[in-house]
Amino acid sequence: MSSNPSESAVQHRHPTRIDAARIVKWISLALTAGVLVWFYQFEYRYGAGRGQSAFEWIVSAWNPETDYEHGLMFPPLIAGLIIYRFKDLKAVAGEGSAWGLLAIFIGALFYLAGYRTLQPRIAMGALPFLVWGAAYYLWGWRVAKILWFPLFFFWLAIPLPSFQQATTHLQILATAMAHNGASLFGVETVVKGTQIASVQGKWEPLEIAGGCSGIRSLMALLMISAAWAYVAKIALWKKVLLFLAAFPLAILGNSLRVISIFVIAEYGNSKWASTTWHDWSGLLLFYPFSLILLLAIHSLLEGGLPWKKSRQRKITRSVVNQKTATELP
Repeated sequence: MSSNPSESAVQHRHPTRIDAARIVKWISLALTAGVLVWFYQFEYRYGAGRGQSAFEWIVSAWNPETDYEHGLMFPPLIAGLIIYRFKDLKAVAGEGSAWGLLAIFIGALFYLAGYRTLQPRIAMGALPFLVWGAAYYLWGWRVAKILWFPLFFFWLAIPLPSFQQATTHLQILATAMAHNGASLFGVETVVKGTQIASVQGKWEPLEIAGGCSGIRSLMALLMISAAWAYVAKIALWKKVLLFLAAFPLAILGNSLRVISIFVIAEYGNSKWASTTWHDWSGLLLFYPFSLILLLAIHSLLEGGLPWKKSRQRKITRSVVNQKTATELP
């Protein structure tokens, strides 16, 4: 028993203060979520006829016409990245910081700009600031540091205006690479703009359309490489290299896919090549090829296969811990 009455009183009051702080945090979190849901789901100002909310607009914008149909993968991927670091988040959660209010203020300004100008892209771009700032305010910098990438990763899911214009240069590059690459397999072609035809006339001329330029593949691979680099146990500069590797890999993988269509059309069934294989070659050829090369680059940067290096690190950590425990008096 404590002989000091004031000390005993402090011990009794301390749990109450902690419980009160937790209640305030949960109430703040619930209010923040409610405000975000209201402004992003129930404010109808965007899209055709100004009849869509910000959330409805972005979901409708994730379609083949915008080359952002992979956008539907972002919400579960972001949730997965946060769950992946949940133990770390729980371990470092502490007192909040007023600096989070600055991020919330910046996000509010962005949302207000999007709201006043009827620009849903700006409004959606504000969302990571608002959520990240709220986490910073409620749980402190160490939590905010972990959440920075998963939340701002969402920016890659916002369709850019006139994005399809970027396909023009990629169409020209894909046409040139397909023309030269097909010749390596004995397929002689002639190029007219973005149209490629067989010199032997064995198949109908094929157009390297915007969708075949590789822009969709590039954006999807950028999404994958960014998430991959985030979870990779390598230095920051290596993470950046791993992410940037998506650009040449996407161009190379898409060129290989287009070349395969010409080769099959030349030596096999041209109709099947331009229809069935054209539709399925991305899934069956592009992604396996690109992901294998991405794994190879990761292994090169890490000095071995990632899972083997991870196992070695665990063994080394265990040996060090045992040695430290043995040396303790």
